[in-house]
Amino acid sequence: MTDPLADMFTRVRNAAMARHETVRIPNSKVKHAVAQVLHDEGFIKKMAEIDEGPRKYLELEITYGNDRQAVLSGIRRVSRPGLRVYVNKQEIPRVFGGLGIAVMSTSEGVMSGREAWRRKIGGEVLCYVW
Repeated sequence: MTDPLADMFTRVRNAAMARHETVRIPNSKVKHAVAQVLHDEGFIKKMAEIDEGPRKYLELEITYGNDRQAVLSGIRRVSRPGLRVYVNKQEIPRVFGGLGIAVMSTSEGVMSGREAWRRKIGGEVLCYVW
């Protein structure tokens, strides 16, 4: 697998569309940081680390509304291994006019686009979530 983050986003998107309660993904520091941002923004209810022998997994519980629709309706990878996308503090994108978020990797860690804008720092745009 050449792009582990794209695999994570696909697993989460597919689980939300299939209305699964939880999704399990292989763990890494970057995936954990991205999942933490999704948790802080309300797209994921709970996240837990699971150890199964030498392997570690992240188990994410997806947030659903009253009508059994997932709060996370879409997630799209922006920066990828073949084409990295960097922005400075003035170019931080707004997703659907502020209804969605941009997840960014900055010099101060992985954070939402709003948080990067507040701190006035740019970085790599990992994905858009709405």
